[in-house]
Amino acid sequence: MGSSKDSRDDEEYNLPLFETKESKGRLAYRLFSVSTFICICLILVYRARYIVTGFADGGEFGESGRRCWIGLFACEIWFTIYWLFTQAVRWNLVYRNTFRHRLSLRYEEKLPGVDVFVCTADPTIEPPIMVINTVLSVMAFNYPSENLSVYLSDDGGSELTFYALLEASHFAKFWIPFCKKFKVEPRSPSACLSNPPTAALNSQEWSNIKILYKEMEERIETAMKLGRIPEEMQAKHKGFSEWASVSSQRDHQTILQILIDSRDPHAVDIEGCKLPMLVYLAREKRPQHHHNFKAGALNALIRVSSEISNGQIILTVDCDMYSNDSESIRDALCFFMDEEKGHEIAYVQYPQMFRNITTHDIYSNSLCVIYNVELRGMDGSGGPLYVGTGCFHRRETLLGRKYSKGNPLRIDTSVRKLREGSVEELEDKSKALASCTYEENTEWGNEMGLKYNCAVEDVLTGLSIKCRGWKSVYLNPERPGFLGVAPSTLGEALIQHKRWAEGHLQILLSKYNTFLYGHRKISLALQMGYYSQDCWCLNCFPTIYYLLSPPLCLLKSIPLFPKITNPWFQPFIYLILTKYIYSLVEFLRSGGTLKAWWNDQRMWMFRRITSYLLATIDTIRKLSGFAKSGFVISSKFADEEVLRMYEQDTIEFGTTTPIFTTITATLALINLFSLVGGLKRVIVDVEEGKVFEKPLVLQIVQCSLVVLINLPVYQGLFFRKDKGRIPTSVTIKSVVLALSVCIITSSLYL
Repeated sequence: MGSSKDSRDDEEYNLPLFETKESKGRLAYRLFSVSTFICICLILVYRARYIVTGFADGGEFGESGRRCWIGLFACEIWFTIYWLFTQAVRWNLVYRNTFRHRLSLRYEEKLPGVDVFVCTADPTIEPPIMVINTVLSVMAFNYPSENLSVYLSDDGGSELTFYALLEASHFAKFWIPFCKKFKVEPRSPSACLSNPPTAALNSQEWSNIKILYKEMEERIETAMKLGRIPEEMQAKHKGFSEWASVSSQRDHQTILQILIDSRDPHAVDIEGCKLPMLVYLAREKRPQHHHNFKAGALNALIRVSSEISNGQIILTVDCDMYSNDSESIRDALCFFMDEEKGHEIAYVQYPQMFRNITTHDIYSNSLCVIYNVELRGMDGSGGPLYVGTGCFHRRETLLGRKYSKGNPLRIDTSVRKLREGSVEELEDKSKALASCTYEENTEWGNEMGLKYNCAVEDVLTGLSIKCRGWKSVYLNPERPGFLGVAPSTLGEALIQHKRWAEGHLQILLSKYNTFLYGHRKISLALQMGYYSQDCWCLNCFPTIYYLLSPPLCLLKSIPLFPKITNPWFQPFIYLILTKYIYSLVEFLRSGGTLKAWWNDQRMWMFRRITSYLLATIDTIRKLSGFAKSGFVISSKFADEEVLRMYEQDTIEFGTTTPIFTTITATLALINLFSLVGGLKRVIVDVEEGKVFEKPLVLQIVQCSLVVLINLPVYQGLFFRKDKGRIPTSVTIKSVVLALSVCIITSSLYL
C-alpha cells in the first residue's frame, strides 16, 4: 500500500498545478455569430439603400422620415461596432481548475508570505462589525499563520473602526482554532452564526463562540451608538492616544498600530498556535493634499506592508467581501507556483459575487453573464481585467516590474523572514511611508502601484500590468471565493454603475485608451474585450434615440422598418429572435432564472439611459474643468422596509435620485403614449384585417416590448402607495414632459 501511494505521489509531483479547458460548443457559437453578422450587414445595406432612393417599402416617406431613418442608421452602425467588441469576449472562453493537493505535496513547507489588504473608508456607511467579519474571515484562511499578514486600511481614520479591530484581535484567539477544528465554511462569524456547521452544533465550543461573538458585537454596536470608546478600553491600549491629536477625518497624522505581532512568541491562540500578523493603518491626510481615494490607500498599504511583512503575494478585498472559501489562497498559488506557466501570471482574479442576491435579482446585481461568460472570454485572450477586490497579485508586478522571458519572476520558496525590530520600531519606520508627501516626485500612482486619476483605478492598473507583458487568470470555482453585499435599492445600483461607466469612459478618452496603449502589447481580442466595457457610456445616446424615434414616428405613421411581406423583413426578425433567444440561453446557463433575465433586460436599459448618460455628462464636465473627481461609497445597509421590498423583488423608487427616476419615467411614458396613439391611428387608417400588412408592425412590437419591460415603472407612477413608489413631484414632471413631447410630435411634421 505504501509503495503504491509513493508511486502516485511521484506521478503527481511532476504534473501541472492547474489545467485550462476550452468551452464546449465553440464551433456552434462561431457559426451562429457569423450568421448574425450576415444579418446585421443586410440590415445596414437596407438602411443605406433606402436613404439613397428616398423610399421605404416602395412609398415616399419625406424629409422628416429620412432624418429619422438616417438617425437609426447611425445607431445601428454603432450597435454593430459594439456587437463586434462583445464577440471578442465570447469567441474563446476558457475554464480553469486547480490541484491543491499537488501544491501541498511540493510546497507545503515552503509556502510564500501572503499579505491581505482590507479597505474601509466610512464607519457610518461601512459598519465596523461588517468590516471585522471580513478581517476575521481572512485571518482564518487555511494557511500557515506565520506566513499570513492582514492589514486594515481605514481611510475614515475612525477610532471606532480601530476599536472594532482591537476587539476582533482578541476574538481571533478563539475563532481561528474553532474554524480549524470544525472545518467551518465560510469563516465569517456572522455568516457562520446564520448557518452553523452541523459538526459543531451540540458542542461546548459552539456555545462559547456564540456567546463571545454576541458580547463583542454588543460592545461594538454600543460604542457606535454612543459615538465614543469606553474609557476602560481606552486605557488598555496605547493606540487610542493617537486620536488625541486628530483634527478631523480629512486632517490627521498617520496612525499605524500592529495589533498582533506574529513574531512575538506570546501571539498565539487558545490552542497555542501562532496567530497571523494584524495591522491597522489610517494613512496621513491633510486638506491641501489630494489623497487619491482607494488607489492611494492601497499604495500606502503596499509600502507599509513591505516594511513589516513583505509578502510576495498580495490579496486585495473590499471590507464587505468576506472569504467564503478558506482554500482560496492555495487555489491562487496553484497558478503562481506552477513550474511551466506560473512565472508569467501577474494576478489571479476571482469574480465579485454577492451573498444577498434575491432569487430573481431585481437590480441585476449578480452580473452573471459578465462573470460567467465575458471574463472567461478575456481569460482566453490574455487575462481578465482587475475588478478591485478578490484579487491575488504578485507584489513585484504592482511595483511596476516588466515581464521578461529571459529573467522570469518566480515565487521564492525559501522560508519567509519577517522584518526585524521591535513593534515600536516597525511602526515608526513605516509611518513615513504612509505620509501625504511621500509620493511627491515619485512614480507612485503612475508607473508604481495602482493608477491615479481614474474612477476605476483597478481596471486601469490591471491593463497597465498586462501591457508590461504579464498575463492574468480568471478563477470562478464552484464555491465562490468571496462574497460581498450588493446594492439593495435602485438608486444605489444605478449610482454604482455610473461610477464604473465613468471610469471606463475616462480610460477611453485618456492616453490609456486600450487600442493605443495596448497596441502590440496585448492581443487584439483582449483590446476589444476591454473596449466592450470602456464603451458602455457610448451606448446611451443610440439607446435613447431608439427609445424615442420609433415610437414617435409611430404616432405619425412614419415607417422605419420593412413590411412583413418584404424580403428585407427577414434579417430584422431573425436578428430580433436570435438575439433574445441567445441572450436568454446564455443567462440561464450562467445560473440565472427566466424572471431574472427579464429583470436584467430592464436594468441594462435603465443603466444606459441614466447611469451611462449622466456618467458621460460628468466626464465631459470634469475634462472641461467644470467639476472635480470624487468617489462615491455605496451604502452597505438599508432600513427594514427597503430590505423587505428588496427581498420581495420589488423595485424601490422612493430614495432614487430624482434625475434618474425622471429620465426613466419620461421615456417609459413616451413609449406608452406612443403605443396607444399609434395603435389608434393604425386601427383608424388601415383596412380591417390588414393591420399586420402595414410597415409599422416592428415599431409596434418594439414599443410594446418597451412598455412591458417598464410595467414596474407604471406601477410606481400610478398604482403603488408604499414608500417605494415614485414621488408625486417626479410623476407630475414626467407626465408633463412625456405628454409635451407626444403632443408636439403629433402636431408638427417631424
